[in-house]
Amino acid sequence: MGRSVEEYDFQKGEILLFNKELDWTSFDLVRKLRNFICRKTGVKKLKVGHAGTLDPKATGLMIICTGKQTKNIDLIQAKEKEYIATIRLGATTPSYDLETEENETFPTEHVNLDLIKEKLNGFIGEIDQVPPLFSAVKIDGKRAYLHARKGSDIVLQSKKITISDMEILNFLNNEIVLRVVCSKGTYIRSLARDLGLALESGAYLVGLQRTRIGDLRMEDAWALEDFMDLFKADAKIEN
Repeated sequence: MGRSVEEYDFQKGEILLFNKELDWTSFDLVRKLRNFICRKTGVKKLKVGHAGTLDPKATGLMIICTGKQTKNIDLIQAKEKEYIATIRLGATTPSYDLETEENETFPTEHVNLDLIKEKLNGFIGEIDQVPPLFSAVKIDGKRAYLHARKGSDIVLQSKKITISDMEILNFLNNEIVLRVVCSKGTYIRSLARDLGLALESGAYLVGLQRTRIGDLRMEDAWALEDFMDLFKADAKIEN
């Protein structure tokens, strides 16, 4: 941030930090940015990609690479991630988040801060995690969420992931706010589901913000609208 318009070379390659808005897909952000840059520069085709998907109900840091910097996407994607997650206890949803309605409720009277701390310790380190069926994981060449929307009860295979740190930031009214530091491929929605099971209750994700990828941080990210405002002097651009 803080650079002038003239310093950007999108074809040579830029690594840009953005704050994805709630209910946008990751592709929404990529598409909006690509269309804007192409209109601004007059370039008909430009490689633009993101280094790590965020679900529609998640916000926060997304790394967007343009031009020749797209070859670094895999390298950036492999870096450690940090999230702030809000998890609601006492119920579940099929998608493990707010994208679907609650389908079952569970008791929470026995859950206290000490029990939560005890159970969270069991998730630290390398663990096996089953991705949500409402996800972009492929099954027989199709995204898992397409199977889920047809009512399929397919269970995905577990994957090895690593959670290196978790910190309870708040626990009030059956909602836990956690800071989670984890490896590529970790589903925080699945962590919420699994924590509910460990607590002999239910749980699902009601808020998620990605705050860091490697040493790239949310506080250095653009809102897309603010980035576009850099070019507002060009009347040909429609924001």
